[in-house]
This record gives sequence, C-alpha cells and structure tokens, in this order.
Amino acid sequence: MRRLAYEKLLRWKDRSDRKPLIMQGVRQCGKTWLLKNFGENEFEDCAYFNFETITGLSEIFEKDLDINRIIIELSALRRKAITAGKTLLILDEIQICPRAITALKYFAEDMPQLHVAAAGSLLGIALSQMGQNTSFPVGKVHTLTLYPLNFHEYLLANGEELLCRYIEDKIAGGDISAPISTSFGERLDTLLRHYYITGGMPSVVKSWTEKHDVEEADFLLDNILSDYEKDFVKYAPKNEYPKLMLIWNGIAVQLAKENKKFVFTHVKSGLRARDLEDALYWLISAGLIHKVEKVEKPHIPLSAYADLTFFKIYLCDVGLLRKKSGFTAQAVIDRTEKTSDIRGILAENFVLTELVADSGASPYYWRSEGRAEVDFLIQNGMDVIPIEVKSGVNTHSRSLAEYRKRYRPALAMRLSLNSMNMHNDDKGQIYEIPLTLLWASGMIFRG
Repeated sequence: MRRLAYEKLLRWKDRSDRKPLIMQGVRQCGKTWLLKNFGENEFEDCAYFNFETITGLSEIFEKDLDINRIIIELSALRRKAITAGKTLLILDEIQICPRAITALKYFAEDMPQLHVAAAGSLLGIALSQMGQNTSFPVGKVHTLTLYPLNFHEYLLANGEELLCRYIEDKIAGGDISAPISTSFGERLDTLLRHYYITGGMPSVVKSWTEKHDVEEADFLLDNILSDYEKDFVKYAPKNEYPKLMLIWNGIAVQLAKENKKFVFTHVKSGLRARDLEDALYWLISAGLIHKVEKVEKPHIPLSAYADLTFFKIYLCDVGLLRKKSGFTAQAVIDRTEKTSDIRGILAENFVLTELVADSGASPYYWRSEGRAEVDFLIQNGMDVIPIEVKSGVNTHSRSLAEYRKRYRPALAMRLSLNSMNMHNDDKGQIYEIPLTLLWASGMIFRG
C-alpha cells in the first residue's frame, strides 16, 4: 500500500541536518507499517522496539540518558548490533515512556549519525502531560503527522495509479475545463462513495480492495472505534471519561444542525463550556477530532482573527464518522432527497480531512452576522481562499456569493459532483472542482 508520506521519509533520511523523527497519528492509521516498510526498503537493518509489548523496555531509558549505554542495551535485547548509517532504530508507542521522548534530544546531540524514528498514537496527550523529570526535545527532532489514507492514496490502493497520473498530467498541462472524460468521472464518483463507506484506515481499505464486503468493513470500523474508546478508559483522567463519551457520541448530532456550530449545552443539558473544555481538548490532542474555528474577517493571518469560542468539530476519518453515526452503506450510495443531509455531512467531513492531510492544519470557516456561512477558508500565501461544499450537483450558493461580494477574493472554490470548470466574473475567479479531484487541486493554486 503506497503512502505519500514515504517521500517525506526519504527526504528526512538524506537531510544533512537530520534529527530524530517523531511520527504522530491516530491509532491504526498505519504508522508502524510505514516505518517498518521504510526501514526494510531503505536500510540494511531495521531495529524495532515497541514500548507497549516489550517488557522492561522502559527501564533501559529510566536509568540515565547515556546514549551509548542505551544503544548497547537495545542491541543486547534484540541480539544484534545497532549500527549508525546502516540501522533504522524505531521506537514505537513512545508515549508510554516519556523518558524515551526526552532521550531523543541526546540521540540528536550525541549520536546524530544514527537514524532514529519514534511513533505514538497518543503523543499529543503524552506531551501535554510530561512531568518534572521529562521534557520535550524542542529543536532536536523533526515531526511528521500521518493521517488515514486520503482520497489520492485510496485511489492508488484501488489500483488507479494510471488514472491518477492521467489527472495530474491534465491539470499540470493547464487543461482545467475538461480534465477527465465522463467515463473516468463516473469511476471516480463510485470510488468516492466507496471511500465514504470505508474511510481511510489502512486495514479497512485493504479488506475492501480484496473483498468489497460491507459487513467486513463495518466490522473493522467497529473494532477501531472500540479501540479508541478503550484508550479513553486507559489514558484519559477518570473524571473526564463520561464527558469524552458525551462529546464523542454527539459529533454527528452537532454536524447535523443547520449552522453546525458546536454548542456545549447540546452535548448534555446543564453542562457548560467549562465543564467540557478539558474533554474536548483531550480528543483534539489525540487527533481524533478536528476543531474548525470561525473567523469574522478573512484577513492574513487567519489565526489572528479566529473566534476561539465559536467553532465546529469533525471526526478524523469519514468512514469512522459514517459508522459511528449509524449511516448505512446504502444511505451513502442512494442519492435521494431523504439521504441528502447524510451525504452533506459526509462531504463536509471528507473535505475537512482532505484539507488537513494536505496542509497539516485545520482550516477555518466564515459566518456573517446573518445566516451566510462559507464552509472552509484556507490561507494560500497572501490569499484567503473560500471553499463551499455541495454534496450533489446543485451548486447554487448564496453564502459564497455573499462572501465574494463583500471581500472580492482573487480566487474561490466550489466543490460538488459537477465537472471541473473555471470562470471569471465581476467578483474574481471561481473554480468549480469535483469532490473527487480535490486532492489534485493544489496543483492549480501552487503551480
């Protein structure tokens, strides 16, 4: 299974100023597989250690942070020498041992020639809870966040490498008005609906490509959701668990509201922001949900104009959202009026995760004093690009029209099931981009 992050790992491997790498990402998004695959392909040797499964591993780091001693003991533990320049050292589930996180600083300073990669599913939580005898190695590590497979990677997993190359060549050649034929468009549309069903978790995608079995996909998604909820019990403060579950179970309800704003009192009557803020922050730090804040003025930088109290939340994976919310596969496939709300929720969550995977940061959204609301805003250099999401072919949007009338953005995007098109009007340039080609749209804006 090809992951686009592999290219980033190659660049890290060959950097002259290389430091230990920390790979973050939610549980079961493919971190361990990717690092092992990278180590086996690009190094003579791959030394893999998992703090969750190897008894006594943490003790090696608890004694002191003498890197030479640590390497000798790790070598003895695996019965094979760890050699700088030849071995990739992988420290998995490193969040279990904060001292090992601190040790990365000394790997960078005392043994920079050794390639060290650390991974963890709840690193965001662990880093926020590091105690007095531990510290994060600021400036001494490179970081990389791995997400579930985005739609581009999903296409590759389904054997569509030639189609992806065809699309990239068309767009790179400037042929925006008709980048793909109708037959290819229909194939992409079917694959997008399948992606809404499975999401991008590698185990689910692998099963789907082999069997196309909805029941099997649902079974695997249920297991992943169950594992996440077990993490709530295992790692979250005990008094936060009930609140975590209230927020976790209410995501679809919040997204189904007309303005989609997250309202604390809608989680449970009587609970206020101060009651739930810590639980919400835990889920964000764990990477399980994304917070999209409102801006009233789309100025640069967007972060300076964000309203921290007015926001929407989305799940980390569209397939998990579908399963968690009880949306059946048939509800995704049917394009009837009674499923339009469901498809709209999935389309928005899909776009959000695509944008996050592309930039590594959550976008913002805009809402006027009245009812006008633009789904997402992204910062592109000195420009702010408004993005409107439509789950069907009807692209009429009063909110985007209102935004463009007020702020005259140089460029705007409308995502739907329509064919790709670009045109100018008295408010600037607007791109009509199929949801299926969002992954390739960056080539237009970044050249």
